[in-house]
Amino acid sequence: MAKSTISNVKLGVFVTSGLAFLIFLLYMIGKKQNMFGSNFILKARFSNTQGLMQGGNVRFSGIEAGTVKAVNMINDTVIEVEMIVKSKMKRFIPKNAIASISTDGLMGDKLVNIIPVKEPAAFVDENDILTGKSTVNIADMLPRLQSTNNDVAIIAESLKRTVQQINNSTALWKILNDNTLPESLRQSLKNVHQTTIKAGEIVNDVQQMVAGVKQGNGSLGTILKDTTLAVNLNKALLKIQSVGDSADTLTAKINNMVQLIQDEVENGKGTANALLRDSVLVNKINNSMDNVEKGTQSFNENMEALKHTFLLKGYFRKQQKSKQSTLSNKVTLK
Repeated sequence: MAKSTISNVKLGVFVTSGLAFLIFLLYMIGKKQNMFGSNFILKARFSNTQGLMQGGNVRFSGIEAGTVKAVNMINDTVIEVEMIVKSKMKRFIPKNAIASISTDGLMGDKLVNIIPVKEPAAFVDENDILTGKSTVNIADMLPRLQSTNNDVAIIAESLKRTVQQINNSTALWKILNDNTLPESLRQSLKNVHQTTIKAGEIVNDVQQMVAGVKQGNGSLGTILKDTTLAVNLNKALLKIQSVGDSADTLTAKINNMVQLIQDEVENGKGTANALLRDSVLVNKINNSMDNVEKGTQSFNENMEALKHTFLLKGYFRKQQKSKQSTLSNKVTLK
């Protein structure tokens, strides 16, 4: 009886131990800890793991490479993810590879995706730390999508109003239903085409004119190409310059003369100063002019008296008859 009890106890312990080991084995397999393969530890640091949990998949360029062993908080801004990676992947993962957290599918579990870069680098070793790159989180995208949806709704409403305004516009439909409009447009395009042709002809004429000028044809070409004309123009310009210099010299002399006269009038003792400033001389000149005028008047009176004397009366009478005869002949000839 005692032996049976001991056997039952041993059997129970063995079964319990087997069940515990089976449960542990199933747990480890469920966590994908790669218990029966050769592995190494690789780390990456992030500022936000976006809900990544222990046991999450680790992929290298989309290939299953390992699992997440632990997610440890280093400080308030740095989170370290410790990964168990298959040893056979060590010769493919470079040290400058970028680790990012993505989603398995649209709404699947979080995983670590290791992406190589183009620059060459050595391969990773045990406990190397990869550079972590933050990616866009679905939760962060939802508010932006909501804002985008609101904008799209506003744009759709604006387009709806625009279409309604177009449908209600009689003027626009009148233009669209106008059968003469295409013909008018064709005529306008034809006129534009003709105008373009004429513009091209004008450009060709201008080019020909420029070519002729370059070859020395025409007045402008002669002016530009004729060296003799250029020499004559230079001579004429020199003469004009000489005349200008002479005019400048003459002007300077006149200015000097005017300055001398002004100095003589203001400060000198000449005739001009005496005429302008000596009041006694001016009075004398005025008296002399009065005397001359009186003498001229007396002379005229004496001459008029001589006309009536018996000695000269006949002479002046003959002179008067001769003048009258001359006037009569002129009147007759007319």
